[in-house]
Amino acid sequence: MQYKRMPIEIESPEQMGYDRIRNNLSESSYTDAMLRDIGDLSPVLKDLVLCYGSHAGHEGLRELIVKDNALLIKEDVLLTMGAAAGLFIIATTLLEPGDEMVVIRPNYATNLETPRAIGARLHYIDLRFEEGFSLDLRAVEKAITARTKYISVTTPHNPTGVCLSHEELQTLTALAKAHHIHLLVDETYRDMVFGKPLPLAATYGDNVISISSLSKTYGLPGLRMGWIICRNQHLMETFLAAKEQIHICGSPLDEEVAFRYMQQRETHFQRITRDIREKFRIVKTWMEGQDDLEWVEPAGGCVCFPRMKRPEQKDVDGFHRLLLEKYSTYTGRGHWFEMPDHYMRIGFGWPAVDKLEEGLKSITECLRASGQK
Repeated sequence: MQYKRMPIEIESPEQMGYDRIRNNLSESSYTDAMLRDIGDLSPVLKDLVLCYGSHAGHEGLRELIVKDNALLIKEDVLLTMGAAAGLFIIATTLLEPGDEMVVIRPNYATNLETPRAIGARLHYIDLRFEEGFSLDLRAVEKAITARTKYISVTTPHNPTGVCLSHEELQTLTALAKAHHIHLLVDETYRDMVFGKPLPLAATYGDNVISISSLSKTYGLPGLRMGWIICRNQHLMETFLAAKEQIHICGSPLDEEVAFRYMQQRETHFQRITRDIREKFRIVKTWMEGQDDLEWVEPAGGCVCFPRMKRPEQKDVDGFHRLLLEKYSTYTGRGHWFEMPDHYMRIGFGWPAVDKLEEGLKSITECLRASGQK
């Protein structure tokens, strides 16, 4: 394994220092929750035995994750230390050096860097702004070879917020099945779609692997709680073996807190949904008044990926530097996603409304001030 640090982590706000950032528009999650938001856990936690937990994960939590889904049972769920650990387990299970995968780009860095570290060959399906960041299914099929092990897609997409349709997921599932490979669907933002959510991706076929977490939609990244869902029990047994060799089991404390939170999921989710919709309205109204920026309007999630209209007329590096140093405002630069830096990811779910509005105003002012190259 040839590990390489990812720019999105090197330049993350927690690494840069939160004290430097007044308006943090770089986050890809909802506002961080506090333990008190879940209620009084002291009666539960004081008697919690801090032992090795179930290797597959908290049974009650696994049941809640697939609740009301007739096609899935708790045995189809494996808890992981965040979605990142799940992606690592999947990549190291399915790929050997020299194997191939088909993956969309831009993408969350772990979807790319772990396969690279293994020594796999990546066939990129580059999503283009000019095409609405839509997925070219014919390009996916064309990229599959005899060495391809899986196709990797994300919906809602990070960083653009674009969503796949039911028909597209059906086509991808059938395509993967015809080639005897797997389809990985990162659906971390599934609950955040602005319309009706699609079924859990794992229900599309037993060759489909879905992954998600509590980090993004629910603002609980500190719990490190993610999961893999797949109906192929042989494959799930292999994923469990990988998990056991990496960290045996999850933290009983994290899993119990996550379980208690998910018992009140609907209450939390209603509040989160109202807040996200209001913040999205603010961003959409702001974008409608922009002369220097354009976007593909997101259909879900809590991030968007606008770009400068005339980057050749701007000092792009100077813009980002000025934005942070003078305006204390931070966005995710395009190179976090292997895209040019005249793109920027704006996270509108994490900051409070006043900081979001101040940050957006700062971007406008900074674009005007960044001047000619």
